[in-house]
Amino acid sequence: MVQLKQRKISKMAGQTLIQLPGVVQPGRRVVILDRYRNIFVGLSPLVLQKSSMLLLFFVLIGCFAKAQTSAIDANNIVWTKQSQHSGESMPCGGGDIGLNVWVENDELFFYIAQSGNFDENNALLKNGRCRIKLFPNPFQGGRFRQELILQKGQVEITAGNSLLSTKILLWVDVHQPVVHLSINSTKPVTTTATFESWRYQDRPSAGRENNANSYKWAPPTPVVTFKDEIGFLKAGVLFYHRNKTSPSIFDVTVKQQGLEAVKDELLNPIKDRQFGGWMEGEGMIPAGTTTGTYKDTDFKGWKLQNAHPRKSQEINIYLLNAQVPASDDWRSELVEKILKTKGKEKLASRTTIEWWQQFWQRSFVFMGDAVKQDTAWEVGRNYQLFRYMLACNTFGKYPTKFNGGLFTYDPAFVDSTYKFTPDFRNWGGGIHTAQNQRLVYFPLIRSGDFDVLKPQLDFYLHLLKTAELRSKVYWNHAGASFTEQLENFGLPNYAEYGTKRPANYDKGMEYNPWLEYEWDTVLEFCLMMLETERYAGQNIQVYLPFIESCLEFFDEHYQQLAKARGAKTFDASGHLVLYPGSAAETYKMAYNASSTVSGLKTILTRLLQLPAQYETQQPRAHWDSMLRRIPPISYASFEGHTTIAPAKLWERINNTETPQLYPLYPWGIFGIGRPGLDTALNTYRYDTNAIKFRSHAGWKQDNIFAARLGLREEAAALTVKKLQNSGRRFPAFWGPGFDWTPDHNWGGSGMIGLQEMLLQTDGEKIYMLPAWPARWDVHFKLHAPYNTTVECVLKNGKVIQLKVTPASRMKDLVNMLPQ
Repeated sequence: MVQLKQRKISKMAGQTLIQLPGVVQPGRRVVILDRYRNIFVGLSPLVLQKSSMLLLFFVLIGCFAKAQTSAIDANNIVWTKQSQHSGESMPCGGGDIGLNVWVENDELFFYIAQSGNFDENNALLKNGRCRIKLFPNPFQGGRFRQELILQKGQVEITAGNSLLSTKILLWVDVHQPVVHLSINSTKPVTTTATFESWRYQDRPSAGRENNANSYKWAPPTPVVTFKDEIGFLKAGVLFYHRNKTSPSIFDVTVKQQGLEAVKDELLNPIKDRQFGGWMEGEGMIPAGTTTGTYKDTDFKGWKLQNAHPRKSQEINIYLLNAQVPASDDWRSELVEKILKTKGKEKLASRTTIEWWQQFWQRSFVFMGDAVKQDTAWEVGRNYQLFRYMLACNTFGKYPTKFNGGLFTYDPAFVDSTYKFTPDFRNWGGGIHTAQNQRLVYFPLIRSGDFDVLKPQLDFYLHLLKTAELRSKVYWNHAGASFTEQLENFGLPNYAEYGTKRPANYDKGMEYNPWLEYEWDTVLEFCLMMLETERYAGQNIQVYLPFIESCLEFFDEHYQQLAKARGAKTFDASGHLVLYPGSAAETYKMAYNASSTVSGLKTILTRLLQLPAQYETQQPRAHWDSMLRRIPPISYASFEGHTTIAPAKLWERINNTETPQLYPLYPWGIFGIGRPGLDTALNTYRYDTNAIKFRSHAGWKQDNIFAARLGLREEAAALTVKKLQNSGRRFPAFWGPGFDWTPDHNWGGSGMIGLQEMLLQTDGEKIYMLPAWPARWDVHFKLHAPYNTTVECVLKNGKVIQLKVTPASRMKDLVNMLPQ
């Protein structure tokens, strides 16, 4: 808490009042209830002063916590009418599981998705859909309420009429892959729980539907999504998908890209993968099968029903995703998990609620007027909702996909022409596009969600050997070669790699006008790795070989290319010649792309700044030498104003990104408190392409750029467009933008921009409210480097509460709000 230079204790009508001129506005007081005043009786003035300050500390902490809890509750989503279809579903989840929950035509539905459900074609499949029907039916002709309770990570549904009232609670165990459903009614009811699957038979996939898998527009043979194994087992329903032996998309891609000689050394996440689970309910027995159609897709259902009507009914769905040699091994592991968790639902509920409560205490952004629910409040509420969606995959083995995450639904409710199964999403299931994924994961640094960040960092770490083998096989040099569009096994996507390639074209290259020579996007994940050390003090020794290998690729590859062109390895100044290159997907065949230059400069600088305890594979002098070989950023001029150029030269413009501002964000070479801010401002204001490409939709980053530049009103306007209600029933289901719904890089870029408006850092310096409009009230808690948090309350244009932890960091904080 800020140091208090004045204290005044007085009594008024049975209360003790402590004035805090150093903390609150003049005339405002913090009230301590009379029952606490008795603690001070008989104490000396000095002890009284110290004791009162200690008590004040705990009272204020309690006030912060209580206000925070009520503020989170105000962000809950409440529906008082049933949904029309799955496109009006509500997210619920935890651990690595996501549910889409809705009530339609007096029945409860929910889709089940789990991280890592990759099939033979690298589509990301759902486990299935559950339908719950009650008799007598409390949903008919009466009260209805469905609420997402963020504080507990639960969906609660209450319904009733003059004859019956029912409460349904749906939640996911954060620590074990189990879905829990409890139904409690005032009278006994018959519950029918049906597990529904559209994969009860093989399903051919053709045309645009292949955008959900890794063959996209170029399958070499007809594509089939193979059927699951589903049936009654004991008193429950067993369901699973086991990938066939070969050929999978992994096998086809390895052959296409000439890597069969090292195939056994490559990571293969497709082979022997089996995923599914077992649904059971207390006192429930099999009740036959059913068939039907939901939206555009036929299905078969396996029904469980309680043997006798009950007031209370528990249903559990145990999931398992694993790579195992045989199906029986998977069954054995599933049984072990069931035995480990069954009967411990109360403990699981308590630990899950505790986890969510701790999660909401890490950080938050509460804005505007919750009573009036003004625009600022809507933006802050949606920030909270999207952060919840990201946290539902905290413990996944694979990162949250930018194109829908765990919460996709029937595609016809995104685009009516897409009459495909609920497994569909545009841009694939196992494909990870770096420029999109980074926007999903960068905001987790400021929010302090380093556990949520870990699956994305480890995704890259596990692919290091594959990337190094690419460099070794294709070019016989060291370093990790990562491409922009990356399969979960580390190779370029089959279709994007190019199926109609010139005979002698470099096998290591993608024959693709958008993706060719785009190597530098991996550097942003190197930055995230480094930030976990700077922000949270985490030991990142395990990531250093990865970072070094990514840097080594640029050093060796571009020296090799230069030697192949001519007699000189470096330019006249001794710098690497980063050609051919790519500034994002936009400025192609670029010479010294500013995004690449700034990325290499930043990662090398940060690597050299690591504490001495970290051991690099190469001596630090090696990296210092490489840093000196990185060419300078190039500049241009518009209307007489110096601007950052996308590159020194480029051949063509292919997309609509603005990489000339990447030195501003994410690389932080320009920014508030740094030299050259006027040049970055000129780029934003005068570069004709930067203006032409400006937008709030999808992965566009203009809101972030405006915030980094301190442009309060522009940042606010763009952030409102980013984080305003999506136009769908659930406010944070944005999209499809350029990708799919829910568009996670839309939400992630919105989060980043909002955070940057509130807090920016440069080394040890902390800039608070650098792009925040004073008219927006806000209570926020965000993370800064060196294990620091900043919590601030801004009311009516004045900072009325400020807490920096540790207190020693207060000296580094600069309040940028105009006075």
